[in-house]
Amino acid sequence: MTRPPAETPGKEPADEVLLTAGQRRRADREERRQAKDAAYELRQQRKKAKDGTSWRGHHIVDSSGLDEAFPAPETPELPGSTVRRRIIHGVVLVLLLALVVSGVVLAGMVQRGEMELKLGPGKPTPIPETCPAEMLDYPANDTITVNVFNAGSVEGRAGVVAEELKKRGFIVKTVGNGTTKYSRPAIIVSGPGGHAAAFALQKNVSSTEYVEDDRKDGSVDIVLTGTFVGLLAVPKVDHTPGLLSCPRLSPPAAAPAE
Repeated sequence: MTRPPAETPGKEPADEVLLTAGQRRRADREERRQAKDAAYELRQQRKKAKDGTSWRGHHIVDSSGLDEAFPAPETPELPGSTVRRRIIHGVVLVLLLALVVSGVVLAGMVQRGEMELKLGPGKPTPIPETCPAEMLDYPANDTITVNVFNAGSVEGRAGVVAEELKKRGFIVKTVGNGTTKYSRPAIIVSGPGGHAAAFALQKNVSSTEYVEDDRKDGSVDIVLTGTFVGLLAVPKVDHTPGLLSCPRLSPPAAAPAE
């Protein structure tokens, strides 16, 4: 019968020796890793100590850190319609403010008497009415065109006078009713170019009033009022040169000095 070899005193079995060596190698690797980590941590601590971002183990927060921690709120982008509406509102407010300031300034000027306000449309300055002052010759009756109007209450008077003027050679154009604000027996009306013709009619009617209008032709109107009594007799018509008669005007017309 064979006996197992005897174990050598002071020696371990091979398996136990190999296991212990593997553990030792792992332990060595762990020690080296820890040493590297410790060295890395030491370098990081030295860097923090130099860059001023830490003090006694605490991290110092600078402005960039604050910006990162608390970012500024983003400004919302407004739509174009909102922007235009705000611009219009701003312009309206500025105009209203300008109106208020102008009103205050104007009120102060009026109160101090520096400005006079006139309400309503201003009345045009009337042109002074004057009687024509030129010396006029009596023209031929057949060169004068006459319009006859009845402003009185007696019917048919304008037709009767028109027939009488035709007999005297006048050219009668229009016969009808009319109105006038003057009270003389007959009103003689013409434009600037009908002064001589109006003068001739005044010579045929007593107590007349001459009125000038803005007509461009040389025609003449005769307006008969309620006090009209008739034409002067042909033999009494004065053909000598003279002036138009404007009794309503003051001072009365006078012959120009020679």
